[in-house]
Amino acid sequence: HSTVEEIVAYIGDKYKVEYSVSGVTDLLHRSGFVYKKTKIIPGKADAKKQKAFVKEYEELKAKKAAKDPIYFGDGVHPTHNTEAHYGWIKKGTDKEIRSNTGRQRLNINGAIDIETKEVVARYDDTLNAQSTVKLLKEIERKHPLASNIYFILDNAKYYNCYVVKEYLKNSKIKFLFLPPYSPNLNLIERLWKFFRKKVTKGQYYEKFSEFKLACERFFKNIKKYKPELDTLLRENFQIIGAT
Repeated sequence: HSTVEEIVAYIGDKYKVEYSVSGVTDLLHRSGFVYKKTKIIPGKADAKKQKAFVKEYEELKAKKAAKDPIYFGDGVHPTHNTEAHYGWIKKGTDKEIRSNTGRQRLNINGAIDIETKEVVARYDDTLNAQSTVKLLKEIERKHPLASNIYFILDNAKYYNCYVVKEYLKNSKIKFLFLPPYSPNLNLIERLWKFFRKKVTKGQYYEKFSEFKLACERFFKNIKKYKPELDTLLRENFQIIGAT
């Protein structure tokens, strides 16, 4: 039931008790209920597989060598357009922000070292096998002393293609795939959300070149956000699809 009126009617039909709307509202509040939106999740989310991944991840962290990093990776595609944002605005007034009709976008292939919060980000015309191999090479160059580099990612087709598989045969990088339909387990998704908050939401860029420069500056200066990212990227994985 989505409204108090519907709950009042349900109580009346099932229990033959009449309540007022205000009475049921008070009852719901006293019982710990709040009125909020339902949460949309992937229709095929599998809580059991997600829990198995979390267990595997914890075992990996416990047994890996100290110099072996763990990365979470994925692509993001910010569009040159203004996104409205929440803010504290005086009651009875509006805060205007300019918009544009930009449809150009950036294709960013990225990975974040979950311990240091350092980000490797590439800007490519498209995200495919070739751009993925270039990203992997950049990651390897950052860790000459590592025996293994663990890379956690989703099941995008270009991660499973022949070109990437051939490259991995002689690479330190070891892929660990997330369960299907579980973006909630990919910590880099939190980074992308943070990135949009800092760069795209509530910001107007007249030219695409200005927009691109702002995106590049964010990743170039990622260290200044480390205190915030340390809090945001804690490994408190949320399991979805359990209810």
